[in-house]
Amino acid sequence: MQTIADLQSRFSRPGRIAWIGVRPARKAPMHGVQHAEIEETGLVGDHGRSEKRAVTLIQAEHLRVIEALCETQTVVPELLRRNVVVAGINLVALRGRPFWLGTALLEITGPCAPCSRMEAALGMGGYAAMRGHGGWCARVMAPGIAAVDDQLVPAAAERASDHEDRTGRERRDAPVTVFRTPEARR
Repeated sequence: MQTIADLQSRFSRPGRIAWIGVRPARKAPMHGVQHAEIEETGLVGDHGRSEKRAVTLIQAEHLRVIEALCETQTVVPELLRRNVVVAGINLVALRGRPFWLGTALLEITGPCAPCSRMEAALGMGGYAAMRGHGGWCARVMAPGIAAVDDQLVPAAAERASDHEDRTGRERRDAPVTVFRTPEARR
């Protein structure tokens, strides 16, 4: 019989970095970048934060929810003021477990509450629309580099072939994390 711990440790596939953004100062606009170095204090080029909020993440799938709740056409990542937009993996399910974001090792520390600027960015009701969909804060356990289209992979995933590294790019000198469906694990 499968335990809750077993079920919580399984993911159908790795996530993917859809967007990365930095801002040089607290209230400065976000700037999208193709890759970023991640240090213990967060993304290089981003303004300083506490250790528990070094990197902020949001799910790409939640952008459509926020659009629907705000009755707006398009919500772009720059408006939401999060560092990384990921697709294809449930960030809530990663809470309490380390994960690889590109070559950096992170751990979710808690929800990233929306700020009052969401009303100006998204219109009336923007703050309320972001509640529960505002993303997550993470601390950096090991520095590394992340790029758009790199993978987000739970650190406890199974190891397999040496054809790709955690970024999803071809690599012959290191093992990679590969996901297998539950049927393939039997």
